[in-house]
Amino acid sequence: MARHATKIVATLGPASSDPALLEAMIRAGVDVVRLNFSHGKAQDHIDRAHLVREAAARAGREVAIMADLQGPKIRVGKFVDGKVMLENGAKFVLDASRTEPGDLQGVGLDYKELPRDVKPGDLLLLNDGLIVLTVEAVRGEQVHTTVKIGGELSNNKGINKQGGGLTAPALTAKDMEDIKTAMSFQADYLAVSFPKNATDMEMARQLANVAGAEYKHKPGLIAKIERAEAIPLLDEILRASDGIMVARGDLAVEVGNAAVPALQKRMIKLARQHDKVVITATQMMESMITNPVPTRAEVSDVANAVIDGTDAVMLSAETAAGKYPLETVQEMSKICAAAEAAEDVELDADFKGQAFNRIDQTIAMGALFTAHHLGAKAIVALTESGSTALWMSRHRIHIPIYAVTTKVTSQRRMALFRNVRPLLMDTSADRDTALAQAEAHLKLREIVGTGDVYAITCGDPMGTPGGTNMLRICEVS
Repeated sequence: MARHATKIVATLGPASSDPALLEAMIRAGVDVVRLNFSHGKAQDHIDRAHLVREAAARAGREVAIMADLQGPKIRVGKFVDGKVMLENGAKFVLDASRTEPGDLQGVGLDYKELPRDVKPGDLLLLNDGLIVLTVEAVRGEQVHTTVKIGGELSNNKGINKQGGGLTAPALTAKDMEDIKTAMSFQADYLAVSFPKNATDMEMARQLANVAGAEYKHKPGLIAKIERAEAIPLLDEILRASDGIMVARGDLAVEVGNAAVPALQKRMIKLARQHDKVVITATQMMESMITNPVPTRAEVSDVANAVIDGTDAVMLSAETAAGKYPLETVQEMSKICAAAEAAEDVELDADFKGQAFNRIDQTIAMGALFTAHHLGAKAIVALTESGSTALWMSRHRIHIPIYAVTTKVTSQRRMALFRNVRPLLMDTSADRDTALAQAEAHLKLREIVGTGDVYAITCGDPMGTPGGTNMLRICEVS
C-alpha cells in the first residue's frame, strides 16, 4: 500500500458490503467509512457499522465511521411511467397539492414549500442541473414553468434554485431520528446536509450530544457546504463545526460549475486556517463506477485537492455501487502519494507573523519546526483529545505525525486528520515511563530504529486534556 498523508473516505453500499472486500479496502487505504443515511433503514446502518468495526479489527487498523444525514428532500414526486421526457419550450407545472403520479403536464412535490420560495423569473435546476425550468407564475400551490433545457426527468429527482434561497431546514424529523441511530453505534463523525448557517450546526451538535449522552459519546460535526447561502457565512459555520465537506454536486448546481474550483481552494485554505478538517467530495473518480481505470482529468482533480491541502478525498457511488470499489481505492491511494511527494514544505513562511497564545499550541508548532530542521524520522504526540495532532496536521510537513492516545474514540476521530497516524496505547501516568513506552512502541512497529531522531510532545502531569507543555528531541539508542 502506498503510504499517503491524505485520508480516503469511502461510502459503504451494496458494492462494498462483503466483509472480505471491505477489509481489503481498509487495508488498501480507506481511513473513514461513510454511511449514507439517504438510503436504507436504521437497522441497516447499525448492521453496517458493526461490519465496519469487524473489518477494521481484522485489518489491524481503526477507521472512523461518518454518518451522513439525508437533509431536506427537495425533490419532485413520482411519475405514472417512472419518468417523462421534457422538451425545450414545453409548459410544466410543479404542484405541491398534487397527490396522483406525474405526467408530461406536471408532477407533485416532496417539498411542499416550493411555491413560497420562488417567484417569476427564477431558474429551477432539476436532476443535478441537467434540466432547467424557468418560473413563469406561482398560483396557489402550483409553480408554472417553461422548460429551458429539457431531458429525461424521473421519479424523486432533486430540485435546486439557481443562486440558492430554498428555505428548507437543514435538519428534518428523519435526520433527528437518524442522529439517534448514529449515536447508538457511536459514529465518530456526523455530516450535516445543506446547513445554511452556524445555528443549523449548533442545533445538530446539541441533538447529537443529547443522543450520545447515554453512551458518553460526542461526535465530530462536518458541515456539508452545498448551498449558495452558506458561502458568505463560511467563517461562522467553520467555528460551529469540526470540519467541512466541499460537496461539489449541489453546490455546483446552485452557484454554477465554473465557480466551484476556486471555491474549493478557498474552503480548504479557510478550514486549515480555522484548525478544522476538510473533505473534498463528489465525482472524484466517477468514471471508475464502470471502468477499471480513472480518466486523466480525475487523476488531476484528486491530485489538485491533495496539493491544495485537503484532509481527505471522498468516494461516493464509486465504492457504494460501482464495479471496481477496491481498485478505485488503490488508484486513489497512488494518486495521493504521488501528489504529496511533489509538495513544497513552507513551514518557515507558515509561522511568520503568527502568534500562538496557548502553551499546547506553541509546543505543537515547536515540534514541527524542530523536526523539520533536524530531519527527524517521526513526530510523536501523546494526546488525550487529539487537539495537539490536529494543530500539527494543519501545516505541511513530510514527516509523519504519530498520535499516541489511550482513547479509542480519539484514535478513530484522528483517522480523518491529514498526515496523522493514530496509535492506541495504554501509557503510564508517570511521564518518563510513558515516554519510554512510546519509544518502545515505535521501535516494535519499526517506525524508528537505532540512530533515528524523533520529536515527542506530552503533558506534565500526564492525562490532562489540553495540557501538552513539553517537547523532547530523542535519538534512539
